[in-house]
Amino acid sequence: MSVTSTIDPAEVAKFEAMAAEWWNPNGKFKPLHMLNPCRLDYITRQIAAEFDRDLATSEPFKGLRLLDIGCGGGLLSEPMARLGAEVVGADAAPRNIPVAAVHAQQAGLTIDYRFTTAEDLASANEVFDVVLNMEVVEHVSDPLSYLTACQQLLKPGGLMICSTLNRNAKSFGMAIIGAEWVMRWLPKGTHDWKKFITPDELYDLIRRAGLDPVDRKGMVFNPVKWSWSLSSRDLSCNYVTASVKR
Repeated sequence: MSVTSTIDPAEVAKFEAMAAEWWNPNGKFKPLHMLNPCRLDYITRQIAAEFDRDLATSEPFKGLRLLDIGCGGGLLSEPMARLGAEVVGADAAPRNIPVAAVHAQQAGLTIDYRFTTAEDLASANEVFDVVLNMEVVEHVSDPLSYLTACQQLLKPGGLMICSTLNRNAKSFGMAIIGAEWVMRWLPKGTHDWKKFITPDELYDLIRRAGLDPVDRKGMVFNPVKWSWSLSSRDLSCNYVTASVKR
């Protein structure tokens, strides 16, 4: 591990303990499985728009090198590989990597999974067209240093997709009281509300890291339809941003 890593060991330990659950849609990562179609909708549309790709083709992201930082069990890495991208999945929790690698192998996918950090990848001069930075920034010890490392990993003209949780009473109620205490989808203590970041704070951090924010959307849960959708107006809880390296 890099001595300059922004990884929080306590946060890594939480997710390492849940590693074997990643591909169980009714297990501890049920919220991510439910959220994944909404995330993928945003990600694929942003990549297609930025790199002028046609999503109707079989492998629209062929020729693009993509990093899924904080990849977990590979819930995003696998669909990106199916869309033709050359995917590197990186995670600071070592037990996640073999889980992700075995599942990809079973699915017939070639994904380069690594136990490493954004800082170490940047130190090794790795570069990517796209960095997926999903639900990670609220778990690191120094968000600005972490986002700066992500910026260094992008080629000029590259795209970063970053999602996180807003910091307000609603997010506390949904992500902590709802998901952890009531529904028990996640173990208590998975989230630290004090580490949640407002959309304006994230935009400021992204700019200070050297990127240009170009879009943000809310990801809104409908308890009646029991599904997620994108919203241009409601960023009150989960939200996602797109930024480019000029």
